[in-house]
Amino acid sequence: MKTIKGGITAAKGFKAAGYGAEIKYKNRKDMAMIYSERLCSTAGVFTSNVVKAAPVVWDKNITRNKGVAQAVVVNSGIANACTGTQGAEVCQKTADAVGKIFNIPSDTVLIGSTGVIGMQMPMDRVEKGVEALSGMLSDTVEAGTQAAEAIMTTDTYSKEIALEFEIDGKVCHMGAMAKGSGMIHPNMCTMLCFVTSDVAISHEMLQKALSEVVVDTYNMISVDGDMSTNDSLMILANGMAGNTAITSEGEDYNKFYEALNTLCTEMAKKHAADGEGATALFECHVVNADTKENARVLAKSVICSSLTKAAIYGHDANFGRILCALGYSGVEFDPDKVILNLVSEAGSVNVYKEGTPMEFDEEEATKILSQKCVTAYVDMQAGDQEATAWGCDLTYDYVKINADYRS
Repeated sequence: MKTIKGGITAAKGFKAAGYGAEIKYKNRKDMAMIYSERLCSTAGVFTSNVVKAAPVVWDKNITRNKGVAQAVVVNSGIANACTGTQGAEVCQKTADAVGKIFNIPSDTVLIGSTGVIGMQMPMDRVEKGVEALSGMLSDTVEAGTQAAEAIMTTDTYSKEIALEFEIDGKVCHMGAMAKGSGMIHPNMCTMLCFVTSDVAISHEMLQKALSEVVVDTYNMISVDGDMSTNDSLMILANGMAGNTAITSEGEDYNKFYEALNTLCTEMAKKHAADGEGATALFECHVVNADTKENARVLAKSVICSSLTKAAIYGHDANFGRILCALGYSGVEFDPDKVILNLVSEAGSVNVYKEGTPMEFDEEEATKILSQKCVTAYVDMQAGDQEATAWGCDLTYDYVKINADYRS
């Protein structure tokens, strides 16, 4: 498996485009389309927020009950959440417009929206955007980037990745585009992410892989503790790589799973690193916990701690913040066994060991905490399970961005 240039158009048979439809903002791209030459197996994982946006309800029905799709339309600027029956009608009309252009059933069209909650979508602009996008579709790397840029809101850069690997003697590809910088919190999912692949795989195995991969990837990130109404992670696989279709577990399934896990891990880290106002990726790696689930809970508790995130921003080795977050996580453990190190490319410093604060050079610690990626390495000395969670520092700019987001 290797990383290659590109994103959503890396897989055979997929095209994409980005367009400025002025859904909410002017002078920027705000609509994207993904289209496959063939009907695809599809799967999805969505927000567990009780308040779900209209596109989430629409997509969940297709990915769970139909299991196939051929096109995706995404807009930024307006979330189409908390919009009542009109919001549902927008999804139907958008899918109808796409279906008419490509002569495909409207229930094979997935919808994505991101932006301000509570605003109604301008359907006339959406329909104009669909028409324009259908004529701009291309399988080039540039087209994929245009689509990725069109779904950004407060993101500071577009998020893409593409992988190449082999299954059944066939060269296969997987690509993705995503957005998400704020209102990001675990349990599921944490943003918008669309994945394409040319692997032949059944809907059932695709859903199995996605549902399992998300547990230790996208469900292990948090920027601000706020779970969105629109979070969606969806994958389409059109089988154009020509491999024997994956319909059960085995070597081919494991290779596909490995690629999907790698892709989702790297994309999840991109979201965390690009958190609103963030200056650093902050990760917590818990090792030697008694159970896998406890390792996950402990790691997430640390990266979700506002006080710890603020300390990371200030390059302050205030390890008490981390111990405190471990302590209120809900996991029972012996604090007198915990070993805590702060790590980055600038080095490592042991700040706490088995109930005792360690003496360390504050200047060295500050240097370590001043890097673009900082890790809290926590050894529980209670078992052999581990987990990693990803977040970011908490800065003044986070408040500035969100204080006037609606206006």
